[in-house]
Amino acid sequence: MTILVVGLSHRSAPVAMLERAAAAGDELTKLLHEVHESAHVAEALIVSTCNRVEVYAVVDKFHGGVSDISERLARHAALPLEELSRHLYVHYEDRAVQHVFSVVCGLESMVIGESQILGQIREAFKLAKAEGTVGRDLHELIQHALRVGKRAHSETGVDKAGASLVSVGLRVAENYLGELAGRRALVVGAGSMSGLAVATLSRGGVGELIVANRTHERAQRLAASAEVPARAIRMEELPGALGEAELVVSCTGATGLVITADQVPPAPHRRFFLDLALPHDVDPAVRDLPGVALAGLDDLRTAEEAASAVGPKAVEAVRRIVADEVTAFLSAARAAAVAPTVVALRSKAAKVVEAELARLSGRLPSLSERDRAEIAQTVRRVVDKLLHAPTVRVKELAAAPGGDTYAAALRELFDLDPKAPEAVARPDIEGPAS
Repeated sequence: MTILVVGLSHRSAPVAMLERAAAAGDELTKLLHEVHESAHVAEALIVSTCNRVEVYAVVDKFHGGVSDISERLARHAALPLEELSRHLYVHYEDRAVQHVFSVVCGLESMVIGESQILGQIREAFKLAKAEGTVGRDLHELIQHALRVGKRAHSETGVDKAGASLVSVGLRVAENYLGELAGRRALVVGAGSMSGLAVATLSRGGVGELIVANRTHERAQRLAASAEVPARAIRMEELPGALGEAELVVSCTGATGLVITADQVPPAPHRRFFLDLALPHDVDPAVRDLPGVALAGLDDLRTAEEAASAVGPKAVEAVRRIVADEVTAFLSAARAAAVAPTVVALRSKAAKVVEAELARLSGRLPSLSERDRAEIAQTVRRVVDKLLHAPTVRVKELAAAPGGDTYAAALRELFDLDPKAPEAVARPDIEGPAS
């Protein structure tokens, strides 16, 4: 079984394709199970954000796994497989581990160094555990990745240097509206991105905040967290708020448009709409209304702020952490892989010792219990000493690339049952893990 990553991101695919491939809610759960139940996939986790849709999987065959996952992504996105495949990237084994660690550290984000991806991967992991699609291998990979992400942000300051997608979008808004301090802003949605928008706008000193969400209680909680005057409204009050606000930030998990052009009433002031959702929340026709500007993810992709948000020293420091952690993870995984073979070898040796001692007892029934115990201890000590060097050495060698060949050689030399290592391996994770 091997780790495989199949996905597409802002670097490999246009936003329109990312919109079609994105999944949330019940749709995401359905896709997760479809991938997990395919022929060559043993474990699966899906990360779906405004920047990427990636499947992390444990597969028994490379080509079979890639084919299974690609076909299900194409079916979900309602795209021909040939068209989608041109924008997919694939990472396998060591490269897959490196990619996952890089993603969780924000190195693959539109805004390098942003920390929101850490929470997004944690949520994807939580869903996969709840749905029973994660086993031992992905559990260990993601747990380690989350630790790498925390280390990168705490040791390098990349989160201080890195701007969030919200911050980049608000800078674009300032280019159109001028300074945002004192203006009235409307945030549509109450998820993590919306929460970040409320916090950023509060720190920027907007005059008033309005929060709209389908679940009014969540809108109220988010409005209460603001450091400036704020109020929550229901979605049916949205058209009126659209007329009041000078800045509208929308990021919901809806699958259709949340703000249409005919919902936006005329206003005496200029207005800027920032659409951070995937799929889009805001009707593109809004940009044709008088005095209205609209920026979506495609517009932010080319923003200069996104390219210069993080200093090169911070990025290089994070890359070194990723490289070190990939080496440590792979070495530990290879060493763990050989452990069942070592256990199987010692188990076979113990059985041989016991059989020979039993045979000796039959041939020399007059031996005293003291002599019998002394002989047994001596035989076991000899066997332990003979096995010590090869078992310690095979663990050391297994930590290097290609180390599994040494375990295979050990099984061949000592004529171990091919199923013996599997029988003594650790069981998969059962139920939600902490």
